Amino acid sequence: ITNSVVNDIIMPLISMLTGGIDFSAWKWVLKEAVMEGKEVIDPEIAVNYGNLIAVILDFIIIAFAVFCMVKAINKMHDKLSKPAEPEPEKAPEPTKEEVLLTEIRDLLKEQSK
Repeated sequence: ITNSVVNDIIMPLISMLTGGIDFSAWKWVLKEAVMEGKEVIDPEIAVNYGNLIAVILDFIIIAFAVFCMVKAINKMHDKLSKPAEPEPEKAPEPTKEEVLLTEIRDLLKEQSK
């Protein structure tokens, strides 16, 4: 699938941007082929950097797909392993001293009116 995406979709777009050059045919010929008529006696020696670029694009696409999958799996894992939110704690019951102090305060407020 990745080879098809690169060779059939991405490479033609790049070729269009570069003036219609066949991208996969880009190469640096180190030694020309020796031919006798139509028969090749000694094949050419060339560095196919166009093919290298296609393989690098394959790798980038695969790496991006794996990255997206791992990211989604981690997100699901975080949602599933997240504990339910605990109920908020109730305020502690006032102690006897606090109740008595509150009553005293209320009585003092009533007397000062």
